[in-house]
Amino acid sequence: MHPSMKAELAARDCDFRLCLLLGIAAWFLFLDHVPHNAVSLLTMRNFGFSGATDLFVFIGGYTAAVLYGKMMLERGFVVSATRIFKRLWQLYAAYVVLFVIYIELIGYVARRSRAPELIGEFNVTGIVDHAIRTLIHGLLLQAKPLNLDVLQLFIVLMAFFPIVLFGMMRRPNLTLAGSIGLYFASRLLDWNLSSFPDGRWHLNPFCWQLLFVLGAWFALGGARQVHAIRTLQSLAILRAAAWLYLLFALVVTVAGKFPQAGIVPDFLRDAFPSNDGENLAPYGVLHFLALAFLFTYMVPRSWRGFRWQALQPIMKCGQEWLAVLCAGVFLSFAAHLVLITGPNSLALHVLVSFAGISIMTAIAYYVSWSKQQDHKPAFRTRAMTELPKEGRFAK
Repeated sequence: MHPSMKAELAARDCDFRLCLLLGIAAWFLFLDHVPHNAVSLLTMRNFGFSGATDLFVFIGGYTAAVLYGKMMLERGFVVSATRIFKRLWQLYAAYVVLFVIYIELIGYVARRSRAPELIGEFNVTGIVDHAIRTLIHGLLLQAKPLNLDVLQLFIVLMAFFPIVLFGMMRRPNLTLAGSIGLYFASRLLDWNLSSFPDGRWHLNPFCWQLLFVLGAWFALGGARQVHAIRTLQSLAILRAAAWLYLLFALVVTVAGKFPQAGIVPDFLRDAFPSNDGENLAPYGVLHFLALAFLFTYMVPRSWRGFRWQALQPIMKCGQEWLAVLCAGVFLSFAAHLVLITGPNSLALHVLVSFAGISIMTAIAYYVSWSKQQDHKPAFRTRAMTELPKEGRFAK
């Protein structure tokens, strides 16, 4: 274990960039989860090979490593593992409540609105004929209702995080090598988890764990390697290569939406398909790392923009990401329902998207305020907290 790791973790513990990026990921996930939403054309996935899910998983691994890595240094493996499992239980409890209410809500709306296609569109077909069986498989994370896949993935990743963290604290490079090996093995051997009633997970945890572990590696073990690279003259070359790759990804992604234009050859589009999100395509990982590299260079930890009032709502959503993510699941369904029942206009798409983000932000501020109230001492009068002095109440 490197002696300076504790100091590095302490410095990363107050990194406002993490809150900003988690907030952006939460907003983009909501927009992406609303089918046929015109505003979702502005999110990350439309401009390259990676999207909001990549950002959320990577930052999730980074923040978890900072929080529990510091705890492991101070209090040991057993205590940190129990705290990780406590957080895991909170995530699972949130998922169970979300799953039960979500599928019931979809079924109810589909019956009342006489729109049975909603049941199939949101992957809750089994709830009609096999309600109990669907519920049981949902509790086992085997059901795959639309928009719950990110939370399911995060629960699985956190379940194995104590082992990953233990390896990162001692042999970070070896642990990362094992993660890379699992990633390529799962792609070559087609490993994935099965789902109910058929099919597989939309986000293969055997592949997506790579981004989560990469986040932990940069937080715990990779900082010194990155710092060594920055001392070399090759830094300018790396930045240029990153910009060129991002430009290439932008052209291929945008041109792929207009194949009739013939901007990009067919063989090039076939080599970089946009539907390889299940197994986390290698070119997507490279694209995200290029983005992260340039972001850390352009936005330092002491950036003045973190004080801007315009960024405070995003950062607040990043601080309360779990509540915001859960709210976004319901809001995405409500937004989709409004779009399919209302007039097909760009103004409605903008209004629905703005309303959803505003509600998510309001929830984040409320949750933050509620936590502050929990930490405030209850009001007590001085007479109740102090012993009466001699003769004070004497007649």
